[in-house]
Amino acid sequence: MSVGSFVGNIASDLGLEPKRLISGKARVFTSDSSEYIGLDKENGHLVVKNKIDREELCGEISACSVSFDVIFDNPMELYRVTVDIQDINDNSPIFPKSKIEQEISELAVLGARFPLESAIDPDVGVNTLQKYTLQPTDHFKLNVQNSEDGSKNVEMVLHSPLDREKKKHHNLVLTAFDGGKPQRSATVQINIIVLDVNDNAPVFSQSSYKTSVVENAPKSTIVTKVSATDADESSHGIQYYFEHATSAVKALFSIDADSGEVKVIGDIDYEKHKQFKIKVKAKDHGGLTDSCEIIIDVIDVNDNTPKITIMSFSSAVSEDAAPGTVIAMINVQDLDSGDNSKITCSIDLNSPFKIVSSLTNYYNLVTESELDREQTAEYNITITAVDGGNPPLSSKEILNLKISDVNDHAPQFEQESYKAFIAENNPQSTTIQTVKAEDMDWGPNAKVSYFLIDGDLNGAPLASYISINSETGVIYAEKSFDYEQLKSFKMQVKAQDGGSPPLSNNVTLNIIIQDQNDNAPQVLYPVQTGGSVVAEIVPRAADVGYLVTKVVAVDVDSGQNAWLSYKLQKATDRALFEVGLQNGEIRTVRQVTDKDAVKQKLTVVVEDNGQPSRSAVVSINVAVADSFPEVLSEFTDFTHEKQYNDNLTFYLVLALAVVSLLFIVSVISIISVKIYRWRQNKLFYKSGANLPVIPYYPPVYADGTLQHVYNYEMCGTTDSRMSDMKFVRPYSQNTLVSQSRLGTVQREKKEQEVDDLTLEVRPGLMF
Repeated sequence: MSVGSFVGNIASDLGLEPKRLISGKARVFTSDSSEYIGLDKENGHLVVKNKIDREELCGEISACSVSFDVIFDNPMELYRVTVDIQDINDNSPIFPKSKIEQEISELAVLGARFPLESAIDPDVGVNTLQKYTLQPTDHFKLNVQNSEDGSKNVEMVLHSPLDREKKKHHNLVLTAFDGGKPQRSATVQINIIVLDVNDNAPVFSQSSYKTSVVENAPKSTIVTKVSATDADESSHGIQYYFEHATSAVKALFSIDADSGEVKVIGDIDYEKHKQFKIKVKAKDHGGLTDSCEIIIDVIDVNDNTPKITIMSFSSAVSEDAAPGTVIAMINVQDLDSGDNSKITCSIDLNSPFKIVSSLTNYYNLVTESELDREQTAEYNITITAVDGGNPPLSSKEILNLKISDVNDHAPQFEQESYKAFIAENNPQSTTIQTVKAEDMDWGPNAKVSYFLIDGDLNGAPLASYISINSETGVIYAEKSFDYEQLKSFKMQVKAQDGGSPPLSNNVTLNIIIQDQNDNAPQVLYPVQTGGSVVAEIVPRAADVGYLVTKVVAVDVDSGQNAWLSYKLQKATDRALFEVGLQNGEIRTVRQVTDKDAVKQKLTVVVEDNGQPSRSAVVSINVAVADSFPEVLSEFTDFTHEKQYNDNLTFYLVLALAVVSLLFIVSVISIISVKIYRWRQNKLFYKSGANLPVIPYYPPVYADGTLQHVYNYEMCGTTDSRMSDMKFVRPYSQNTLVSQSRLGTVQREKKEQEVDDLTLEVRPGLMF
């Protein structure tokens, strides 16, 4: 059949879908690597792949077939296929020689037999050799004998006496016919030479000799010896020849023409020839012959190692493969026979695999237990095949199997939890911490990405404070932290691999804000205002250590940044007061004397312990006096130091603007009222700042009663640093004149009621 001819539909015969042939990567496997039959995976047809010659494949064996395996992957399957090769009559009979010369004595008796070389027809069955014909048949006729192996032995039988004197030569034609359609034939010319005298033909001692020889026998080894005898006394000797010897017989054996010894001259291989049948002819000098047959059995020797053929192999298997998963299909063959061909196949011990027999000489390598790529990522599996010979022969095949990864491990952080420190007032994008997670898987399954788990912090999304690099795990600060607002917080970081489905793990990160000395101390007491004076009174009789006042300050920082110390920076009399370094208490260090000034001004510095340190300054006015009027007489000489806040906020500015607006409105209203009263009373006033008035009562009058109108002279403005107040001589009862640096106001009134003014002075009182 021509190449590509249809042989059969394997998909239909096996009940398979055509797509299974493609998905399973179906293919044909033959142990001897000769592919006569191919597979068309598109439609599941078996087709002729190479030209088939039955005679080349099977020789004289009538039942000829080609066996092969069809292998599927995913999952692995194997099907044995046998294709019978049908013989056609494509060979004609052939005689070994084109001409045969036969010498026959004229005294040959009737019925004498003369073997002829048979024709050869490599076809089998009816297509092989079927009959012979001999022409002419004046003296000879044919005798065809069928042997046990189906071959035909042809002989000429003398049925009419020969007479050399009448005819020395006889020319015959032998024709061989096969049984094919159309019939084929072959002819050979037989030239018979009639010899004189020699009445007896040689006779073998046995018609058949049976012997054996070991394969690989050394050359010149004697296999057997044939012997024939001749009754003629005048016989000049018998010669021995191979009759109808094949090329293989001629290459392996020889026969001594004189002795009849058969010797080995070539390399005998049991795997090629298990038996030889050789025809030997004995011929005497007179041309008479006889023939016999030598049957030589070849004894097998264990000279072939087992051959391991990997029919199918998955170089990689998933680590989650179930036990029993087929990894490889193996064919093992040994060309020897008997015990020499019995093969035992095994693999290394202590491996998660085993080898099981599926068919004769076929094995499957399968998984025996669960696989774990993280423990062993690759296996070198040694397959050993040992035959049953003595000594045994073996062969090995090594398979390199890689375990493909399955995403069965979640990322694991290097630490159970992380703690990170960051100083407050940090720049944006400052690196806080690097988290690291490892995944025992491989490839994309081991690629770890990092994410922040959503959450809120102080009412804002966590992402507004923190960010993370998804590839490196580096955590950054998205804004500057303030220790006074946020001291620490916790967050969750997720590490997720690239598997499908992905696996993840979480870890807690505790971020602690470290305090920086970014806040100066704040003085809570004494309270400092821009337009007021702090006054502390120390009696002149105060003892040493008398507590004048205590400076109270706080620092919103923490730790050593909040440790405060108090120092007396400047004082009117340093020898009179001291400040407690830790508590800020201002005490006298000696007894107060009359020489000490009434007015004392102290400047105290409050300093924290940060690096660099920050400080605040507070001014304290101390009056050394026993009575309040004495304090007031000196009070006007105090200097008010205004301190301005440099860090006014928007709201303070707005409040100041509102207050200023109200003040202007109030001033305009007061001026309008004053003008109205001036018009009514014909008196003139000039505005001035009202200061507290402390009346002085002469000793001749009781408290709260005035029989005369007194004149008070006072000077003061809202912004003035100097105020003055004193008592002067009385005026008439109907006139009160007040003079000051700002102007004079004259008012006439016959009766004037003067309201009493009472002033209470305490230490620390603010005017």
